[in-house]
Amino acid sequence: MSFRTTGPFHPVILDDVRGAQKMLSGVARLTPMEGSRHLSGLVGAPVHLKCENLQRTGSFKLRGAYVRISGLRPEERAAGVVAASAGNHAQGVALASSLLGVHSTVFMPKGAPLPKVAATRDYGADVRLHGHVVDETLAAAQEYAHETGAVFIHPFDHPDIIAGQGTVGLEILEQCPEVRTIVVGVGGGGLVAGIAVAVKALRPDVKLVGVQAEGSAAYPPSLAAGRPVSIESPATMADGIKVGRPGDVPFALVEDLVDDVRTVSEDALSSALLLCLERAKLVVEPAGASPVAALLTDPAAYQGPVVAVLSGGNVDPLLMQRVLRHGMAAAGRYLSLRLRLPDRPGALATLLGVLSVADANVLDVGHVRTDPRLGLTEVEVELHLETKGPEHCAEVAEALREAGYHAVG
Repeated sequence: MSFRTTGPFHPVILDDVRGAQKMLSGVARLTPMEGSRHLSGLVGAPVHLKCENLQRTGSFKLRGAYVRISGLRPEERAAGVVAASAGNHAQGVALASSLLGVHSTVFMPKGAPLPKVAATRDYGADVRLHGHVVDETLAAAQEYAHETGAVFIHPFDHPDIIAGQGTVGLEILEQCPEVRTIVVGVGGGGLVAGIAVAVKALRPDVKLVGVQAEGSAAYPPSLAAGRPVSIESPATMADGIKVGRPGDVPFALVEDLVDDVRTVSEDALSSALLLCLERAKLVVEPAGASPVAALLTDPAAYQGPVVAVLSGGNVDPLLMQRVLRHGMAAAGRYLSLRLRLPDRPGALATLLGVLSVADANVLDVGHVRTDPRLGLTEVEVELHLETKGPEHCAEVAEALREAGYHAVG
């Protein structure tokens, strides 16, 4: 699907992005562009990964935050800044403020991952934990701004933020001048809007594709309605793009300049994160992996060369553990089954010997003797196995059948 309109006014233009690039010189890193043989094989054309997960603070957010705070008047700087975020924006504002000598206060949800809270404090921010969801945290930050005069730094809904994020687009054109398609994760829309401003001004033939999580996809209904609309209870593991309403400023740019907005499932997100870790040796958070998820979901839809923007790598270790397990399950790397064995010494050891020969790694074993469905001389064993993929799962199941074991339930 394509959402394109025409309009005479853009709140951000190429000159703004170029000005932001000069401002960020020596502040933001020129992040690398890595090729992916696996994704290139799927798409049938070169695929490159723009590694903003390797940016300072672990995401692109520093770019926009620094440009926004740099543009404040002296009296505004003296009043300090305030932001609300569960992670990436918080760290970007904290570091940008420290570099510019501006006091920052950052409100974060009470359930924010401890590593992100600690990192935000380490970058110099006064961190205040408030609320259990980002909307509550956002309201607290805005109230603080009203009471103290601190300048509220919005994560995506401001022209300076968008201009800063747009510098990613300029770098993509410099690093991969032959690019034909750029795929970008979308939450509020600041990153994809900024990239679109830069790229469409210089290379209007390049296709811009935004990607949202299915459970938090506010842009498709908003584009259909011609205005930003809210969705109720956005839900996704990709907290970096978990936004219930597009920003007014980025929406106008996305509507005019972005060619397509696609959605991806949670299974695709976890599979993409696993692929980045295993194949590219890159730690990427679910939101950052969303462009890769889109390529995995429909590889034939993208004309190459393709650049997928890995927007961030700040993933909580506990979430990483859960997502990797989910990704391995989605990729057919786990096999769970229940078997009945004779209740005699050595029966479990014999079963595990069969699994060893089949090269299946046992993750967990449950041994049940008290179920009324069992015979007097039977036990039930529940197994969770790690395999090499769907074909190996089938081989393990066949090895068990040949050895006389039959799954139950």
